[in-house]
Amino acid sequence: MPKDTALRSYPRPPFPRQEQAYPGLAQHMLPVPDHGEKSYVGHGRLAGKKALVTGADSGIGRAVAIAFAREGADVALNYLPEEEDDAREMIAYIEAAGRKAVALAGDLTSESFCMRLVEDAVRELGGLDIIVNNAGRQVYQEDLADISTSQFDDTFKVNVYAPFWIIRAALPHLRPGASLISTASVNAREPSDGLIDYAASKGAIATMTLAIAKNLASKGVRANVVAPGPFWTVLQPSGGQSPERVQHFGEDSPLGRPGQPAEIASIYVLLACDEASYITGSFLPVTGGKIV
Repeated sequence: MPKDTALRSYPRPPFPRQEQAYPGLAQHMLPVPDHGEKSYVGHGRLAGKKALVTGADSGIGRAVAIAFAREGADVALNYLPEEEDDAREMIAYIEAAGRKAVALAGDLTSESFCMRLVEDAVRELGGLDIIVNNAGRQVYQEDLADISTSQFDDTFKVNVYAPFWIIRAALPHLRPGASLISTASVNAREPSDGLIDYAASKGAIATMTLAIAKNLASKGVRANVVAPGPFWTVLQPSGGQSPERVQHFGEDSPLGRPGQPAEIASIYVLLACDEASYITGSFLPVTGGKIV
């Protein structure tokens, strides 16, 4: 788990004005997010497990992948080809933890790729115990009229269709004790007026995952939802918020700042490990104090 988190002074807004082309790179953010690279200490809670994490090159996915590896899991990383620089860093962190890293770049809007992603992960890892559907598409549009059909379609394909395709393809490989974790958002319950399609998709993935939890409970497969509030990830300056909103991102949370990815990774570790054997069908907000 992260050490001395309560004593660490994380950055607070206002932040420097910054913009990146989608999908962006975490290493170009100011300040650079803390994914637990130096702080996360594992305790063997996922020893021998095999995990697939989408959106694992940066943000919450990166923090989760680092934590999983340091807890003893081998990790298959999915990311877009444009994110190769961040992904190479991730592979080094996983291998430094003594675990196997499998790099699986590709576009989650493709059903055939999602099916191939699962098969490649199973083959390279020798099985699959944990799936974290974390990759997300978020585009800020102040005016509803500016949300194109193609944007709406891409948002739902990444945020809803891809997790469905991945879980469905993984079903033959999942054994009792397997854990499925979806990254939703507080937007599922408290939608932002500038993130209409994103909020709708996050509501859909949350509801779908909770239904899957009921459907797979008799097979011993658990499914849970993590709903982050404002977290300092590259999703924000690469189109997820307006540049002005990025400067003040997280300012309205009770803690007065955005969360760092390292601060949420341990929730995923808990949901993935055998200690959480009675936790399924849960929706867990991590918001910095905001009640949703």
